[in-house]
Amino acid sequence: MNMQEPLYIAQAGAFDTDRLKGLPLVIALSHPQDAGGTAGHLGDVLLHELSHVTLLEFDADRLHDYRSRRPRITFKKDRFLNPVMPELKLYAVEDRLGKPFLLLTGAEPDLLWQRFVTQLVDIARRLEVSLALSVSAFPMPVPHTRPIPVTAHGSRTDLTQGISSFQPEAQVPGSVSSLLEVKLTEAGIDTAGFSINVPQYLSESELPQTALVAMEHLSMAAKLSLPADRLRELSENVRVQINEQASANPDIQTMISRLEESYDANIKAGFRATPLAQRPAGQVPSRDEIGAQIEAFLANQQNSEGQS
Repeated sequence: MNMQEPLYIAQAGAFDTDRLKGLPLVIALSHPQDAGGTAGHLGDVLLHELSHVTLLEFDADRLHDYRSRRPRITFKKDRFLNPVMPELKLYAVEDRLGKPFLLLTGAEPDLLWQRFVTQLVDIARRLEVSLALSVSAFPMPVPHTRPIPVTAHGSRTDLTQGISSFQPEAQVPGSVSSLLEVKLTEAGIDTAGFSINVPQYLSESELPQTALVAMEHLSMAAKLSLPADRLRELSENVRVQINEQASANPDIQTMISRLEESYDANIKAGFRATPLAQRPAGQVPSRDEIGAQIEAFLANQQNSEGQS
């Protein structure tokens, strides 16, 4: 196997058009662990609502494991119809004001991660990407009735400061997006990522709320005008449905109440993130401030365990 062989096909002139140089890159990859369908939903909304053209298409047959993630196909009466095959593409997109940016979205590769990441970094270099922004999501014990927490990360601390209320050190399963953040940073390309903390009991469902939160952070970081109106409408409808279902089940109500108590206790202890609209630029908490927040959080957790 030729390790240098491209895993993609590029449109003519993709690397030679000045208008495509120096743009921000948004990375939104769908996969089975994409809690709330966050990244996949976000990518779909951006492509549905905004003008775009395909720049590169990656070879799904080499990157996708069809046995672990089988394509969906419709069976209607006496025949199969409309197979939905995996795709992974790099698009040039224009926001609502005509400002261009790059979007990598589709199915996260199952195979050849290191080759894929290496080639994507090369693509980013050739296109002189100004900033790489990634979206991901994971389940957390938080209630849907409170503001959705976000874990921010990356090399551009001016874009991530004040967002994450808790900054632990932990070994976690890797993803293509997290590997890209490491390698793009090493290549000298600025990075920022937003991992949405999805309520654990809803992580298997598609939640427009989490895609909306991701979109709001992307808009702020890249100074883009992104189409959030439809997501806001869907989020409100889904919130009403969740509340109706929860109110009909006392066990679910009890679980949510306990999550709310824990969430509110952490906020009371000073364990909070600064809202987007109130986040000051260029103001990084000191080491002592961060340490005090962590100590307060751990003390609150110990008190809660001692009372249970």
